[in-house]
Amino acid sequence: MSSIQFYGLKTCDTCRKAQKELRGAGREFAVIDVRADGVSTEKLQIWAGKTGWNTLLNTRSTSWRNLDATDKDQMDEARAIKLMTKNPTLIKRPVIELGAVLLVGWNPQTKQALGL
Repeated sequence: MSSIQFYGLKTCDTCRKAQKELRGAGREFAVIDVRADGVSTEKLQIWAGKTGWNTLLNTRSTSWRNLDATDKDQMDEARAIKLMTKNPTLIKRPVIELGAVLLVGWNPQTKQALGL
């Protein structure tokens, strides 16, 4: 099986739960903290091409709620990627790269794709 790249936040409860489940299943993975390590614009563009920017942008987050209304207006892919590059806590978590497959969020579909 391909190596797993796990993008998340150290302080995110969902990310901690996902990592615990992955370790419990004996899966090895590299952790990339989106706040500390950042995510490049190029990487976000690739992800958006695979899942759509709407899937990546976490509009339920505190970070989103704290944005000015002008930042949220007329949202499109370019604006979303610019916002997520500047403020990586706007990225829905976790983002898991499994070879060419990209999984966003910790849900039954993600777990099934990971064989959990």
